[in-house]
Amino acid sequence: MNVLIEVDEPAARLDAGSPRVVLDVRWALGDPRGHDRYLAGHVPGAVYVDLETELAGPPSPQEGRHPLPTIENLQAAARRWGVRDDSSVVAYDDVGGTSAARVWWLLRWAGVADVRLLDGGLGAWRANGYPVEGGTVRPAAGDVTLRPGAMPVIDADEAADLARSGTLL
Repeated sequence: MNVLIEVDEPAARLDAGSPRVVLDVRWALGDPRGHDRYLAGHVPGAVYVDLETELAGPPSPQEGRHPLPTIENLQAAARRWGVRDDSSVVAYDDVGGTSAARVWWLLRWAGVADVRLLDGGLGAWRANGYPVEGGTVRPAAGDVTLRPGAMPVIDADEAADLARSGTLL
């Protein structure tokens, strides 16, 4: 499956009245205004996702700044976003996909099969003349059941070993 989706496909689904779950993950290190930017204008129907509180567990010296959230917390968040077991999900941000990639990986890791990143993010959406809407979107609750382990994870020691013997990106 291709990770990226061109802006024309979700736009066509919106026009047809069959939107995917669309997640706005506007977050950047040192910039706490992602939610304000979401409120000012987002892809129609997009739900705001807070990287700090929904896509990460509590920071600690042992676990780092953005450790994986518990599967229970991630599932509760995904259900608030309206994700169902059969959902197709599109995520975007406005920083080159680096924040949206976090929700892509987490949902894939937790077993959601159809998760895509909006190619070019919100900038591409706007550049193609598609509308934005302001305010907060509160979708109907989803029913997704998440199960960890569909994507690999390694710890710091395994990453160090891999860096010595293979390729670590």
